[in-house]
Amino acid sequence: MSNSIDNKTLKGADLKHVDLSYADLKDANLEDANLSKANLSEANLEGADLTNVDLTNVDLTKANLSEANLEGADLTNVDLTNVDLTNANLSEANLEGADLTGADLKGADLTEANLEGADLSEANLEGADLTGTNLYGANLYNTNLNDLTNANLSYADLRDANLKGANLSEANLEGADLTGANLYGANLYNTNLRDANLYNTNLEGANLSYADLKGANLKGAYLKGANLYNTNLEGANLSYADLKGANLKGAYLSYANLKGAIL
Repeated sequence: MSNSIDNKTLKGADLKHVDLSYADLKDANLEDANLSKANLSEANLEGADLTNVDLTNVDLTKANLSEANLEGADLTNVDLTNVDLTNANLSEANLEGADLTGADLKGADLTEANLEGADLSEANLEGADLTGTNLYGANLYNTNLNDLTNANLSYADLRDANLKGANLSEANLEGADLTGANLYGANLYNTNLRDANLYNTNLEGANLSYADLKGANLKGAYLKGANLYNTNLEGANLSYADLKGANLKGAYLSYANLKGAIL
């Protein structure tokens, strides 16, 4: 049933177990409200203020959260499948274990957000800010990262992330931790990977042409058949890396450590 709420100042309100499905809560102030186990399926929360709100166990199926302020919100294990989060503020939000399959996060602010173990497969992260984001164990399979001219993943925690086939061309991954990540066939053209940790990372068949890997740790990395054309590997640690069949034409390897590497 469609809900119409005239008074949209609901700051600190107790809305526990309330059915707000299909409700029009555009630009509503829900800061610090108690929404435990509330039903917000297909609700319009465009531009709503949900700062520091506990949204665990809340039904947000097909909700519109575009341009919503979710700073510091708790979205642990929440089902956000196909939810519209375009230009939403999710800075410092807790999204651990959340299901964001197919979610639209275009232009979203995920600064310092916790996305540990989150499922971001098929999600749209075009232009999203992921500065300092924790993506440990996150699944980014087939995630749309096509236009990263404004996206920032610098110092992000991407350990064991599934980035198979992801398009990370021209992304900023400076200082990011990609230990054990799967980047099989990924596009890392002209990507900034300075000082990144790629220890034991799978980069088989990846395109790293013109990428900047100065000072990066690629110890034990699997780079079989990778394209490293004109790649900057100055001072990089490639010890025990597998570079069999890799294209190293024009690669800059000054001061690189190739001890035990397979060439």
